[in-house]
Amino acid sequence: MTGFCSYNRAHHQHSHDDDGGHCMNRRYFLGLALSAATAPAFAKFNAREDTRVLNLRHVHTDEKLRIAYRVGDSYRRDALAKLNHFLRDHRNDETTFMDPKLFDLIYDLQTRVNSRECEIDVYSAYRSPRSNASLRKASKRVARNSLHITGQAMDVSFVGCGNASLRESAIALSRGGVGYYGNSSSFVHLDTGPVRTWRS
Repeated sequence: MTGFCSYNRAHHQHSHDDDGGHCMNRRYFLGLALSAATAPAFAKFNAREDTRVLNLRHVHTDEKLRIAYRVGDSYRRDALAKLNHFLRDHRNDETTFMDPKLFDLIYDLQTRVNSRECEIDVYSAYRSPRSNASLRKASKRVARNSLHITGQAMDVSFVGCGNASLRESAIALSRGGVGYYGNSSSFVHLDTGPVRTWRS
């Protein structure tokens, strides 16, 4: 399932293809017909109550992304691709496939702490093996086989929700690892690995 923006790009390209007036006109009017046909479906998509939306800000790049990544039981492939890029290793721009269950965990946490669609500050997501090794040299808190490397972990905070409350809610969901580093830390570690907790 692709978003409306993807169709707009395709339509824009067709309207500028110079392959003969008759062919261009056929494409142009076909594009208009398709646009009219798909517009109601897109409006319905936006209005669906089972649309899952994340509102993210990456603290290291200052990039922001508000995106509907799932509708009902279906993940939007174009949205997942955008999330993979947004959550890249900011040190070297390397990307990986992030676990969609991680997005579900964060979305459900928003509901649990009554912060639906609040801004989520991302401190760390994907971490390349090289970056992880470098960070591990500087801090013993960095695991050798960190789930950041496999795209299964994010370090986050929810704007308007204290990290202690976020930690307790994540533990209650019992859907992966929860790391808490006390009041001195700006984030809570969340992952989709085995259920476990730790603090320091």
